[in-house]
Amino acid sequence: MCEVAIEDQGCEITDMEQCSTLGERGVMVVTPHRRVDPPLSVVWTTLLYCAEFVTAGVLCSMYHKSEDVIWMSLTIIFMLLPAVLIQLTLTFIHRDLGQDRSLVLFLHLLQLGPVIRCFEALVVYFKAGKKEEPYVTITRKITLEGSLEVPKELEIGQTERMLATHRNAFKRMAIIQAFLGSTPQLTLQLYATIQEKYILSTRLALMIITLISITYGALVCSVLAIQVIYDNYKVQLRPGAYLCMVVWRALEITTRVTTLVLFSTALTHWVILVGMANLLFFFFLPWVEFWARKGTLAEGVEKNFSKLGTTVVLCMFTLLYACINVFCWSAVKPDLTHQELIERKQSWSSLVMYYSGRFVENFVLITLWYYFKSDFYEYVCAPLVVVQLLICYSLAVLFMLLFYQFCHPCRRLFKYNVHDCLRCVCCHRAGRRARSRRGNMPPSYSTAATMLLVPEEPLVLLDPHNSLPPDVARQLGAQESSA
Repeated sequence: MCEVAIEDQGCEITDMEQCSTLGERGVMVVTPHRRVDPPLSVVWTTLLYCAEFVTAGVLCSMYHKSEDVIWMSLTIIFMLLPAVLIQLTLTFIHRDLGQDRSLVLFLHLLQLGPVIRCFEALVVYFKAGKKEEPYVTITRKITLEGSLEVPKELEIGQTERMLATHRNAFKRMAIIQAFLGSTPQLTLQLYATIQEKYILSTRLALMIITLISITYGALVCSVLAIQVIYDNYKVQLRPGAYLCMVVWRALEITTRVTTLVLFSTALTHWVILVGMANLLFFFFLPWVEFWARKGTLAEGVEKNFSKLGTTVVLCMFTLLYACINVFCWSAVKPDLTHQELIERKQSWSSLVMYYSGRFVENFVLITLWYYFKSDFYEYVCAPLVVVQLLICYSLAVLFMLLFYQFCHPCRRLFKYNVHDCLRCVCCHRAGRRARSRRGNMPPSYSTAATMLLVPEEPLVLLDPHNSLPPDVARQLGAQESSA
């Protein structure tokens, strides 16, 4: 008999049981063991990593031949820094340091860790189903079926758990690669293209790969945020939701990077101040909130870590959070007192403040570029560029609103949706306008109490018989006399 463990808020139940417990709104359904999904996200992330690393290496060799030392040095830094952090992340998640896996560790030193991990995931997938699972875990999730919440129990075998570990590791890897490597790399290569006034084919290829990597990383951020906030629910995104998110993130990131690069070509030294101010603000924001709440550091991040080790991990987490928010919305709000390090609720106020502030900042930066631009842009319609960038960012916000209103998988759980917020804002403005108009208008009889003096009615008119027509009154009188 296979051993079964049921995971429900930390409790384990061994031995086979037939579960038919009642949920909150329906019967608990036991879903049989299903076919294992292929690790496509692992393969895609590995391909992006290898493509960007190889293209950046080829571009560095071209910079070396042309003796562009500055471009070569910065390209190498933005190529190796995320690669090293990725090797550490994969080693940390898979816990390889305490195991005898010298070949895997050696490949990590050669920056080939993602390749061997992808190979391991594919081996696990192709071996799935050939042997009976010796250990099955049953996890409880709530699925949204129409307007109902149906609790279900899902059987997860050892193969699925191993693939889930690989997927989670590569999701973190995609985010690190996107916002610690691809975003500065894309900004650097676009700036170099404008400064040198010509486009290299290798540089163009690298910019396209980095843009795809950043968009994918932002997409992973949004999906991870939904999965963490709605952890008790089984989240399923439709193709329309993915398409809406891709357009939203691509427009947002493209507009932000273009704005920063154009501003840097006009005011080179000031862009460093703008970037550092953004980075430091978002880095210290979670810590300021943590100190304001007078909380304690989250426990359980890693059992073997001391207070110093936990603090270092939290600093790296807030650094990644800051790097994401410099270029796009991170979709989560950190909570350093929680074990998940993320606040498990939809923060509408943070989203509104972020996009409002970012729109104003982009407008100010692109306006400063317009007034201080160099002679290189004489043959470019600068006002059209400004309008296009503002329209693209507005479109990104529009697609974001469309996603939360129509495509979010858990939109039925929202207490307030985008439509409700917009209606409240419009009603508040209409009411404020009406109050201001009333305050400016002089008092009139239509808005004030009025008393009219009229003469008293004659007593004859108060007789109820006088309220009837004469013929009807005559007939009623004849009936009464005959009676």
